[in-house]
Amino acid sequence: MATSPAPTADPVATPLPQQHGDELASSPATLFCEADDRHDVDSAFSMPLTSSLTSLRSSILAYEQENGRTYHAMSAGKYLFPNDDAEIERLDLQHHIFKLMLDGRLCACPKNEGAKRVLDLGAGTGIWCIDYADEHPEAEMDDLEKEWTWSKDFDFIISRIPNGCFSDPPGLVEKAFNQLEPGGYLEIQDMACPIGCDDGTLHPDSPLWIWVTTLMQAMEAAGRPPTVAQQWKTILEEAGFVDVVETVHKWPINPWPRDPKYKTLGRWSLLNTDQLLEPAILAPVTRFLGWKPEEAKVLAAKARAVLKDVRVHAYWPM
Repeated sequence: MATSPAPTADPVATPLPQQHGDELASSPATLFCEADDRHDVDSAFSMPLTSSLTSLRSSILAYEQENGRTYHAMSAGKYLFPNDDAEIERLDLQHHIFKLMLDGRLCACPKNEGAKRVLDLGAGTGIWCIDYADEHPEAEMDDLEKEWTWSKDFDFIISRIPNGCFSDPPGLVEKAFNQLEPGGYLEIQDMACPIGCDDGTLHPDSPLWIWVTTLMQAMEAAGRPPTVAQQWKTILEEAGFVDVVETVHKWPINPWPRDPKYKTLGRWSLLNTDQLLEPAILAPVTRFLGWKPEEAKVLAAKARAVLKDVRVHAYWPM
């Protein structure tokens, strides 16, 4: 997760390297999770910008169906994950996990205490945004990879899990820099790939590891680099941001940690990833790797069994 005001870097952690198993043990992070060996293996869970707006177009509300899921029709093919009810519920759950990770805060930077003009890059379900758009159809929804047309600057811009969503991350950060007022903040809350494991309990032949690396391969083929999270600090600094702070958190894949906070985090993380396994991989591998939908579903099912095994002490680097 990278946070920076817009006006000399002082990182509190460095990105996790692209390594597997116990090689990750030397990677700096903010959390050391001690495994809880006391439970059974089966105990895991089966703002109006009226000066520069365009009207909400009907095309934004159109969806495409593929392999039993629905996807955005606007700028079709750019965002590779579903937008149906099941995914909306999962994203709301994911929001809850972020708040658990940040101890109830919505962001890590000082703008958690309030900001005047805020821009959410890729708002997910956008519960507040959706309600506002219903009442104000003049509100703007845009493709963030196209030219930004806001006439007023923001004092806070946030983006949550943009990894794999944009073909030109440096270009996105440059736009954010140019759209921030002096002293404004950009915060990026992202997930690093691949999955992490510090004690070797996630093996290279594990279906979960194969699921992750296959998804990464498909995202690369789609022109959506999946390893950008490790590069955000450098990208921000090259764009002109100063005082860039990078913090690495860990989301356990299930309730394997002994620490109560991270055991709870692991329970919610398990539910979140369980709902993500199939839809996350379905479109990327069928569109870009030539897989059949049935093959993707089989791999997701095998990965799900590993995900629920509390003997596997893996985590998502955040």
